[in-house]
Amino acid sequence: MKIVLNRKSDISLSQQIHDHIADRIRSNLLKENSPLPSIRNLAKKCNVSMMTANKAYETLEKEGLITRIQGKGTFVQKKTNRVLSGLEEQSPSFNWQLTISDYLPRAQSIRFNNRHERIQLSQSTVYPGLLPNRHLEQEIKKVLSDDPQILSTYGDIKGDFQFRKELTNYLKQFKLKLAPSEVLITNGVQQGIDLVARSFIGPGDIVITEGPTYAVAIDVFRGRGATIIPIPVDEEGMKVELLSKIDKKPKLIYTIPSFQNPTGAVLSNKRRFKLLTYAQMHGAIIVEDDSLSELYFDSKPPLPLKSMDEEGHVIYLKGFSKTLSPGCRIGVVAASGTIYNRLLSAKTMADLGSPLVTQKAILSFIKSNKMKSHLQKLRITLKNRRDHVVSLLNQYAPDGVHWNTCQGGLNIWLTLPPFYHTDEIFIEANKLGLSFLPSSACYPGEPETNHMRICFSSVEDQLLEEGIILLCQLLSQYLATTANQSNIPTV
Repeated sequence: MKIVLNRKSDISLSQQIHDHIADRIRSNLLKENSPLPSIRNLAKKCNVSMMTANKAYETLEKEGLITRIQGKGTFVQKKTNRVLSGLEEQSPSFNWQLTISDYLPRAQSIRFNNRHERIQLSQSTVYPGLLPNRHLEQEIKKVLSDDPQILSTYGDIKGDFQFRKELTNYLKQFKLKLAPSEVLITNGVQQGIDLVARSFIGPGDIVITEGPTYAVAIDVFRGRGATIIPIPVDEEGMKVELLSKIDKKPKLIYTIPSFQNPTGAVLSNKRRFKLLTYAQMHGAIIVEDDSLSELYFDSKPPLPLKSMDEEGHVIYLKGFSKTLSPGCRIGVVAASGTIYNRLLSAKTMADLGSPLVTQKAILSFIKSNKMKSHLQKLRITLKNRRDHVVSLLNQYAPDGVHWNTCQGGLNIWLTLPPFYHTDEIFIEANKLGLSFLPSSACYPGEPETNHMRICFSSVEDQLLEEGIILLCQLLSQYLATTANQSNIPTV
């Protein structure tokens, strides 16, 4: 376990040590009962005083993440890892691996992305039956029939030129004036985030995110050693007015302005303008993750930040995995000036280019009217699903539980009264074959634990209804039992 401290940060050294260990425990990188360094060894490893090391351990112990046993040492607390049930335990013969240091501060995506529950509401995906699989199958066959040698051909590292050209036409609907030379094809939006981070973020750099935000983006930025500052979110998205209270100059701002993941909020047009102005004043990069803006239900969200960007501050990310084909893993990065050149260099080092077959297949689909028709049908279906879930919540959810009625996207954000912990409900839900995303995964610092994200598009209709009713039953039992045990009010 390698702990790199930023001694110029406003965050105390003890807090940095605490955050690093806490993140690893919550991500299951440190398993239950794993031994931790003694205070003396921890102080030596981090080059801090024993008092600083002890303060970090005291805080972890108060939070129930570690236990200290007199005469034996310090260990990861057992009860913490019950949340991670279902993950494989390591064979004792692999214990030697614990001596190998790594640089992974957290990996929340491991906890929730490869779930095996019967009713998976944890992953923000679209049910395969709602995607144009048959059409894409035909397109891929046609591509291979027309040019069999495509399987033995490397594509352009930037991405297929015709595909990039067609994407610039597609993005014109968002008032984005881009040339193919400003577009880079990636293996999903996730690779775009990683390319940005490895190009521009290093230890101690300040990254601003929404709080809560996309969990895997936190993993990526934390893995680069960034200091992440979360800005709260309300119904109008990130509270941009709070940026003026940040003393340190940010290097990068990561935002999901349209149907934000996980809350579903939409950044208002006024706040979009203020956010871009802030980035211009401070010489910061904005990473705009625009994966879901096509999935609106009643009215379109405001235009992307990139459409207002005249000085090259915005790196625009657009994905087609959720709306079209997760198996093809196609994402777009749009950037201008030398920022684009540096992202291209990072892409070159990462994989020398994305698969050509899938680009060609999606090219034909986007170029025709099939994409427009598909999105229209998908919006109607998702709106109906959202309405059904909201109706079920109104009928079965216990008092004290609130939720947003999202205007687009794939998710609903539920909020329990303060002091409750959705990780505890997650454990019981897994036993019954149900999963959701606890809010603890979505905060870069100390998490708010009384929220959860449920995806209303990831399973078939019957399982969706069954899952929501089951979840409401669990919530009712949990709130009643916990309130009786601790005298916490349920409303």
